[in-house]
Amino acid sequence: MAQAGGSPDLPARSLPSWAGAENSDTFDEAIKALETYKKRDPSKVIVRFKAVGNAPIMKQNFYKITSSNRFQAVIQFLRKELGWQAGEPLFTYINLAFSPAPDDTVSNLFKSFSTDGHLIVNYSTTAAWG
Repeated sequence: MAQAGGSPDLPARSLPSWAGAENSDTFDEAIKALETYKKRDPSKVIVRFKAVGNAPIMKQNFYKITSSNRFQAVIQFLRKELGWQAGEPLFTYINLAFSPAPDDTVSNLFKSFSTDGHLIVNYSTTAAWG
């Protein structure tokens, strides 16, 4: 027979050992850290786009992009600015060296590979570097 509101036969759940009253400071710190992590970083970074090979040159090549965005958002933005569809080839590189993963954050790429305060993104219609 089903009862609304849960079954009285199940034992009550207890909190994990680290969440007890004696560790309330640790628990509060963990909650605060999670809340901080969930917030989007409103800061922006300057991204400079440079054409490689036969790729069309953009009229404006400096843009401010939210640093918490994934690199996938930069790729989508670049496609929109160039007027390219999803099926058309587009290869992106950081500092003429490597192609970042789409799930890398712009912030991490900027912190690691910025040049003169800009994140330089090279783009091409053909694979230019390994």
